Amino acid sequence: MKKRCEWRTEDPLYIAYHDTEWGIPVHDDIRLFEMLVLEGTQAGLSWLIILKKRENYRRAFNGFRPDLVAQYDSRKIDQLLQNPGIVRNRAKIESAIQNAQAVLKVQKDFGTFDAFLWGLSGGRPIQNAWRSLTEIPSRTRESDLMSKELKKRGFKFVGSTICYAFMQAVGMVNDHVLSCFCHEKVKKLGSL
Repeated sequence: MKKRCEWRTEDPLYIAYHDTEWGIPVHDDIRLFEMLVLEGTQAGLSWLIILKKRENYRRAFNGFRPDLVAQYDSRKIDQLLQNPGIVRNRAKIESAIQNAQAVLKVQKDFGTFDAFLWGLSGGRPIQNAWRSLTEIPSRTRESDLMSKELKKRGFKFVGSTICYAFMQAVGMVNDHVLSCFCHEKVKKLGSL
């Protein structure tokens, strides 16, 4: 039986996320925007709730295309607030729109959202070697910097803790514990 990080549940969706997504380096602007929105939406909720709603989010938010989400108006916000397939929180919906607008500005200034984000972490995944979940921090110097830089550029729902969860999710840090079968797999991906 494969040994996994203890934070995931036995839900098959959660196991698949842990085994095939979490910690794998992402360099696609749309996927990075999606994960930033979802991590911000997750604040105060369980990640499993968000995973179960992710396909609904993809449909509701035009596949997380920042160019489309950035154009949402009050009528679209009202429509989203009626959608039971997503978290119906006005502040979180409005932040997704504002963040899409900020992504477009970042792309104009840096070429890609990817170049901007990965530039904040030195361009390569940080390889940690935690033995247990209790060692893993909820924020770091790097997530503090990311939060500060994102806020400076107009992003919302990007506190340091959210940024660190985002960094873990998109492979900017390898926080699979040493005993997890994914640790070495993700470590090898970070050295390519």
